[in-house]
Amino acid sequence: MNQEIINLFDEYTHKPLSREDFIKRLVKLTGSTVAALSVLPLLEVNYANAATIQENDEDIEVSDVTYEGDGSTMKAYLAQPKKIKGKIGAVIIIHENRGLNPHTKDVARRVAKAGYYALAVDALSPFGGTPENEDEARALFSKIDATKNTNNFLKGFDYLKSLPKSNGKTSCVGFCWGGALANQLAVNSPTLNSAVAYYGRQPEAADVPKIKAKVLLHYGGLDERINAGIPAYEAALKAAGTKYELYVYEGAQHAFNNDTAPTRYNAEVAKKAWDATLRVFKETIS
Repeated sequence: MNQEIINLFDEYTHKPLSREDFIKRLVKLTGSTVAALSVLPLLEVNYANAATIQENDEDIEVSDVTYEGDGSTMKAYLAQPKKIKGKIGAVIIIHENRGLNPHTKDVARRVAKAGYYALAVDALSPFGGTPENEDEARALFSKIDATKNTNNFLKGFDYLKSLPKSNGKTSCVGFCWGGALANQLAVNSPTLNSAVAYYGRQPEAADVPKIKAKVLLHYGGLDERINAGIPAYEAALKAAGTKYELYVYEGAQHAFNNDTAPTRYNAEVAKKAWDATLRVFKETIS
């Protein structure tokens, strides 16, 4: 697909661009309304592809849970192995700027299938939770209190550590908006063992020395908007002596891991990144 179209969709999903303006510009790029409407399903997510691991999988169990955040009750989706031998590590799963959706829950099940507690937290809990309409969900992100939001997720680690089979070790993995938050949790949690950020905005260089966790960073080579921040972040990580791994996958788009987004999903790159993610979990929280 034309890269201009993908870039336009990226602008629509990350900047204050109305759907009406997005469609008008899409029509100009494709040449007609008919063509624009035929392209649209290839750009937007299709949650029919979201369940790579079913909720009734024999190896895991899932439940909706709540815990107290910073001034609000946080909603979350907990997935865990059914047969736990000894103590296990725990991972917070951080969604994109669409909120807690079927795809994010599926990622949590993948982590549980690998042998860890997995908590997919709904950042929009202070507003009652993620609405079904994605445009409404994205609009709520501008209303989030950044400090309280960080605290809400930090308290998620406390919740995970309180679970009966927790070994006290924690990690997080975030995507897009969640990738940026994964970086922030690394900055703000001195006890975090590792943080995995997929195509997420980088923290301020001055904050990098606060990071005690190992950091794993995944970027799509075609994601110019996010990749602009890589050099300063990597320089700060090196200067601080932080343990990190950084991968830029040539030819991959922003959101390359999201298998519900057909135009941007890259199965080969997603597998490489996920294999590295599971390896870091094994090294840091098992």
